[in-house]
Amino acid sequence: MNFVPTKLAGCYVIEPKIIQDERGYFMESFNEKTFQEGVEQAVHFVQDNQSFSTKGVLRGLHYQTGEHAQAKLVRVLQGEVLDVAVDIRPDSPTFGQYEAVLLSDENKKQFFVPRGFAHGFLVLSETATFFYKCDNFYNKESEGGIAYNDKTINIDWQFSFENLIISEKDKVQPTIENAKKAW
Repeated sequence: MNFVPTKLAGCYVIEPKIIQDERGYFMESFNEKTFQEGVEQAVHFVQDNQSFSTKGVLRGLHYQTGEHAQAKLVRVLQGEVLDVAVDIRPDSPTFGQYEAVLLSDENKKQFFVPRGFAHGFLVLSETATFFYKCDNFYNKESEGGIAYNDKTINIDWQFSFENLIISEKDKVQPTIENAKKAW
């Protein structure tokens, strides 16, 4: 696996080693030892989640606060998404900045989003199956969110806002300046 650091300290794009032959392909999608060495931190995943969405569905930007904060390792099993992490660590030099990564079943890339980041994704293909590991259990009371269209962050979703499909909850998320503090 190749671990590519992003401009946001702690976030990595992970490119798997793919072995192809006439039967198809094989790849190791996760190895705890290799992963921890690659991201240079001890992360122990405790929960796997999967979602299915159609083109234009935007989920996010979400995070968990305090002792319930979560790191995520995300990938796409089928389809293509624009995956986004926003730095919400108050003392970070990149606070309020984002990283966007194209994840698909074709490129098989993964994106590691550590604790202290809001996360979301937009489905670009007709459908997408999204899979992610979390290093902490979900806690409803610790839920936080930021508006997908926050003008301060100014995410380029590479998609027309008029064609987005967004949950009622995500339509009313606060700006980063008014959001629940991560710590």
